[in-house]
Amino acid sequence: QVQLVESGGGLVQPGGSLRLSCAASGSIFSINAMAWYRQDPGKQRELVARIWRDGATNYADSVKGRFTISRDNAKNTVYLQMNSLKPEDTALYYCNADGTTTKLTYFGSWGQGTQVTVSS
Repeated sequence: QVQLVESGGGLVQPGGSLRLSCAASGSIFSINAMAWYRQDPGKQRELVARIWRDGATNYADSVKGRFTISRDNAKNTVYLQMNSLKPEDTALYYCNADGTTTKLTYFGSWGQGTQVTVSS
């Protein structure tokens, strides 16, 4: 079992910043990719940013230049620094990770979500 726990969400004014964190724990042998998704009620969950073990990243066009994803492999933790936030960034943000367990089986796990609200 691999668990993901997010933190760092909250209410922020337009133009402000937030930093999300997600820590993975459990029977982890290695983690391949870690990512952040977001979802508004009534909409599909969308990829915000993904980072691979070697540090390669990709971002949704809507957040390029404003959000930065990073990870600490030693701590099995991924971060999302969000700057210049806009009201349309308001959503429930989910952490995702996939990799290999200590039993050498594949895992893909989701966090419980952390709410980000951008409003004046």
